[in-house]
Amino acid sequence: MDRFDTMLAFTRVVELASFTKSAVSLNLPKATVSAQVLALEKRLRVKLLNRTTRHVSVTPDGAAYYERAVRLLSELEETEDAVRQATTAPKGRLRVDVPGSIGRRFIVPALPDFFARYPEIDLEVGCTDRPVDLLQEGVDCVIRGGEILDDSLVARRLGNYQLLTCATPAYLEKYGTPATLADLERHALVNFFSSKTGKIFHFEYMTDGIQTTVRGLRRISLNDADACIEAGLAGLGIVQMPTFLMQDYVASGRLRQVLDQYPSPARPFFVLYPQNRHLSSKVRAFVEWAAALFASCEFHQAESTLTR
Repeated sequence: MDRFDTMLAFTRVVELASFTKSAVSLNLPKATVSAQVLALEKRLRVKLLNRTTRHVSVTPDGAAYYERAVRLLSELEETEDAVRQATTAPKGRLRVDVPGSIGRRFIVPALPDFFARYPEIDLEVGCTDRPVDLLQEGVDCVIRGGEILDDSLVARRLGNYQLLTCATPAYLEKYGTPATLADLERHALVNFFSSKTGKIFHFEYMTDGIQTTVRGLRRISLNDADACIEAGLAGLGIVQMPTFLMQDYVASGRLRQVLDQYPSPARPFFVLYPQNRHLSSKVRAFVEWAAALFASCEFHQAESTLTR
């Protein structure tokens, strides 16, 4: 039994606290993963995991071994990738998750170009706005906008986006067009809220370098960007959403921009992946492709950075 395979099986069990989930993540039978961990314990002559019928936990010896094993596996994958990238194209299954609106409007329509470049990658794309546990769900990377709250993930900045404030011509004719932020406080606003935290994202603007928040008259809040826009199109209130989602509606006349003299703060887009996983060639390929796609789709591109 390959030593590195047993090491990988053990680290995945520790990360997921489950033989069943680890087997799914590794695309192996559960019995194989169990046998690999047992073989590792036999070779090391120590107990690495505490097992019950309902729970798996790491022992002190297992925790110490895990820390070193993760580093070794990362170095091994990095070394292999360095050689592989010089001789072969990225290949294998790649699982990513992107916001629903980004997936529908940009990622999926552009995938013919991705597969033309990387025909040996088997891509699985989740289009959701819900929180994703990358380790638990076996997802390689996600794209998310806004502030990053999970410091267990590595975040590479893809760029920034701006927000537009819009309403239907019928709404503005009925209730009037706000000329100032004080005027906006008297209008019904369609708000977005976080599926993860329940936080309401109020309208935000920059005036003379100072950020101003407008709460308005809250009529409806939704946790999906496209649903917020549909609420605006239905005349339920004024909506503030990213430019790349709103510009077609503005161009067609279905929505009309207001308060364009008050720009919104720039908000970042990130691609995120676990700290304990090396950025493999297939993940790197997707990240670089996505960065180029964002740059070509009216995203205000900032210099790529890597943060923890």
